[in-house]
Amino acid sequence: MSGSFLNNGELFPAIPADAVAGGAVVVPEYLGGSYGVVLLYRGAWCPYCNAQLAAFARAHDTLAALDVKVVALSADDGATAAATVEKYGIRFLVGHSADVDRIAAATGAYVNEEPRHFHTTGFVLDPDGRVITAVYSSGAIGRLVPDDVAGFIRYVKSHA
Repeated sequence: MSGSFLNNGELFPAIPADAVAGGAVVVPEYLGGSYGVVLLYRGAWCPYCNAQLAAFARAHDTLAALDVKVVALSADDGATAAATVEKYGIRFLVGHSADVDRIAAATGAYVNEEPRHFHTTGFVLDPDGRVITAVYSSGAIGRLVPDDVAGFIRYVKSHA
C-alpha cells in the first residue's frame, strides 16, 4: 500500500485517466454529479477482474437507471484495455496506462510490486464526489459487485 485509505465522507482525489474510447478524463469530475463507482483492477490477465468487469457490464442498464456511472482503471496498455472492453461489451469508461504509484498514493490502494499493478480496489461515490464506501483488497479476491452497489445506492437514496 502506498498511501492511506480513503474514509467515508472524504472527497475522492482528482485522478487523470486515458480512456479506451479516446481522450483523457479526470475522475471524479467525469462522473458529473452522478453517483459513481471507481474500480481499480489488476489487469486483463486476472480472471477475477474480468468477472467483475463483465458483471458491471451486464448491470449497465440497472446502474444507469439509478444514475450510477462506472469508471474502471488499470495499468494495462491501451490495446489490452480496448480488447477487454470489446470482449465484455463494456459501455462504461475504461481507463488504461494508469500511474499505479500516483493513484495508490492518492487512494491507499494496495499494489503488486513486480509486475507493478493495482490490487482490486473499489469506491462508491456520492454525486458530490465523496466516498460513501470503499473496498480494499490486498490480493485477487474481495471486490465490489454490481448487485451490492445497486442495493446500496437504493438504500442511500431512500434515506437521503
